[in-house]
This record gives sequence, structure tokens and C-alpha cells, in this order.
Amino acid sequence: MSTQTHQLSAAEALAALIPTTTPVTAALVDPASPKPTGNAVSASFIGSVSADLSIVLADIGSVAGAGASDLLSLTDVLRPALEAATAGLGAGVLDEARIDTSAALFSDPEATVFTLTANGAHAGWFAIRLRSNGTVGAAPTQVLTDLSGKLGRINDVDMALTVEVGRARMSVRDVLSLEPGGVIELDRSAGAPADVLLNGRLIAQGEIVVVDQDYAVRITRILDVAAGQN
Repeated sequence: MSTQTHQLSAAEALAALIPTTTPVTAALVDPASPKPTGNAVSASFIGSVSADLSIVLADIGSVAGAGASDLLSLTDVLRPALEAATAGLGAGVLDEARIDTSAALFSDPEATVFTLTANGAHAGWFAIRLRSNGTVGAAPTQVLTDLSGKLGRINDVDMALTVEVGRARMSVRDVLSLEPGGVIELDRSAGAPADVLLNGRLIAQGEIVVVDQDYAVRITRILDVAAGQN
């Protein structure tokens, strides 16, 4: 897959998961167009093909959940979109999303910038800069070998491992009306396997068990992140 195809696929995947009331689409920006200013939500992906990503919204209030500052931060709201953008880059880890200035990445000549549009109106910008640690389109075995060698130097770095039993999509109104005793229905049936995520990226599935009165997870399936299957 070419670099341009990677970038376009990332932009389309990200746009599809930006939580607005109308669908968002992505299109390449004319290099001569003015660059966005202000704060951006940014993250870096480290893997066989690494990338830096940044989103600037024209109207933060248009994003569902962005206004619930005490319950959901803007980085939390946009993280699923960033994860979707990096899903096609192969094996790797997306770091924590952060708020920073948009100037650096959007002004970088090596970054590709897309404009985001919702219902014909400008909704924001998305920038992505690929940093190939291996060769795009290289043989999977070679890519994984190169990745293993490069990641070996950070073997002792702690990473967030999360076990997820299910998800639910809620409007801001419903989130703000939550109170003790309320029940939230999840998208999993009883007995379905739980997802094991490393820094937000799905790596395994398992079943919830109890060990010494503490919850634990028994791994039942290891996912091949590069191939997307066990």
C-alpha cells in the first residue's frame, strides 16, 4: 500500500468516527490554503509504520460530548477516531492523545493535511505525517522482525492494559442525566468474551474470572495485530 493510500485511508477512517450529528468527510487540502491556528488534539503511533496525527475542530461544541468537560475530555471523545485512523498502519501502539498547538504538524511539509466537512460546512482539519520504520508494503515477517528489534529498547516501559466488557453510545444529555442506580446497556451479551486492550488497541480476548477476591481475565484468544486475526 502506498503512502498516499495510507494517508487517505487514515483520513476517511478518522472522519467516519468523529462524533457529530451529521457525517463527516475528508478531502485533501490545497497546499496554498491557510493553515489552522489554535489548539489541536494530537497523538503519535509507533509501529512498523509510525505516524503523527493531529485534529483541529472548527467548532468544538459541534462534537458530541466535547462540552461535558467534567465527564469527558476532548481527547477522550476523539481517541476512537484517532484509533480508527491508525488501524490500517499495521502492528504498533497509539500513545495517549494530548492537547497541543496545531502549528508544528500542520506546517510540516512532510505532513499531509485534509479538510473535514460535515453537511457541506467546514468542520475542521486533520494532518498526518508517516514515519516509516520499515518499508510500506514490505513482507509481514520482515516488518515484524524490524519492529521487534526497534521496540526492544523500550521493553521496560509501562503501558496501560485495559479489559473492556462492552461499550455504549450515549448522547451528552443522557450522560449528564446519569445518577446512582441507573443502568447502562452494553453492546455485549452475557458470557461474551471481554476485550484486552494495550494503550487502547485490541490485542486479545478473554473471560472474566475472580482470583483471591479480585477480578482478573483469563486469556482465551491472542490477536495478531498486524493481520487483524488470531
